[in-house]
Amino acid sequence: MLNYNLVEFETAFGTVSQLDAGDIPEIVFAGKSNVGKSSLLNRLFSRKNFARVSSTPGKTITINFFRIEDVRFVDLPGYGFAKRPRGEMRRWADLMEYYFASERNIKLVVQLLDMRHKPTADDIDMLNYLIAHDFPFLVVLTKSDKLKPTERKKREEEIKIELENLGDTVIIPFSSENGEGCERLKEEIEKVLQ
Repeated sequence: MLNYNLVEFETAFGTVSQLDAGDIPEIVFAGKSNVGKSSLLNRLFSRKNFARVSSTPGKTITINFFRIEDVRFVDLPGYGFAKRPRGEMRRWADLMEYYFASERNIKLVVQLLDMRHKPTADDIDMLNYLIAHDFPFLVVLTKSDKLKPTERKKREEEIKIELENLGDTVIIPFSSENGEGCERLKEEIEKVLQ
C-alpha cells in the first residue's frame, strides 16, 4: 500500500521538448478545466495546498509530476477552456498528444467529470480517446457534496444513461470536501499497481 503522506513534487513540463521518458508506473489525472483535479489530489495526498487550487479555470498549464516511492502521479492541464491565446491552446494540445503517444508506463487514467453537469463534448471526446487507444481508466465524479440528496439521485440516474457506453467502467462519486470516494480511489490505484 502506498504511503500517500510521502508524496513529493517531482517536476513540471510545459512543452514537448521538456517531457522526459516515463520509466515508472504512472497514474494520470485528466479532466476539463475547473473540474477539481488539484482539489482531488490535495485530498488524496492529505495536503491542503500541495497541488495549487484556483477558482479561475485553466490555471494548470503544465503537466505536473508528483512521486510516491516508485509511482508517479500526473496532473494534466485541464481541457476545454477557451480563454487562452490560440498558440497556447495548440501547445497544450501538442503536449497532451505527445504525452499519451510517448512510451510511458500508464497504469491508470483517472478521468474526472463534474457530477453536477452532463459530460461536455470534450469529456466525451476524452473518454472515446481513452477507449480507442486502450488506456485503462476509471471515472471520478467530482463535487458530489455540492448536490442535495434529491438532485444527486436524479444525476446518478442521468449519469447511467450519459455514460452507458462505458460498460462496466468503475465510476466513483468523489468529494474533496468530505472525502467521499477517496479510499475507494486509493483501492483502485492499488489494484493496477499490483
